Amino acid sequence: MNRRTFLLGAFAGTAAIALGVNLYSPEFSLPDEGEGKDYRLLFGVLLPVMLDGALPDVATHKLAAQNRTLDAIKHSIDVLPDEQQAELFELLDMLENRLGLLLLTSSMTPLLMRSPSELTQMLETWRHSYFALLQTAYLGLRELVMASYYACPEHWSRLHYAKPELFK
Repeated sequence: MNRRTFLLGAFAGTAAIALGVNLYSPEFSLPDEGEGKDYRLLFGVLLPVMLDGALPDVATHKLAAQNRTLDAIKHSIDVLPDEQQAELFELLDMLENRLGLLLLTSSMTPLLMRSPSELTQMLETWRHSYFALLQTAYLGLRELVMASYYACPEHWSRLHYAKPELFK
């Protein structure tokens, strides 16, 4: 066996194993809250990175703000048009899938196992990417998170915004 045959066989075997791991789905199911899949865990990982500096410093208030924002994200997704929902769900599925992560981030490490600095670097890479698709993914996630966070009236004080009063 020559070296080229060995390397080609090793590459083909590695690709086959990676594809098999990606396609394998275990025979268990998690309880589902509704008709659609909930991406609460994925957004829970991305929220502290995307809202860095906007979240309160006190741990209990920070957790409450994150939970309120996660609920607002779910509501925001529900009111999106069907085409945008489909695109967003495709992106979120790719972020939860190891092969999708490999294509989007050049790493198969799940987002849960990445440090905040690695997540920030990933998002900045998307933001300044030459590929319009990655820029669109970054902007879509960012706008969804920011709009959902600042849709909650309790977060308006950080913007120094007060709701207009109709009757004084």
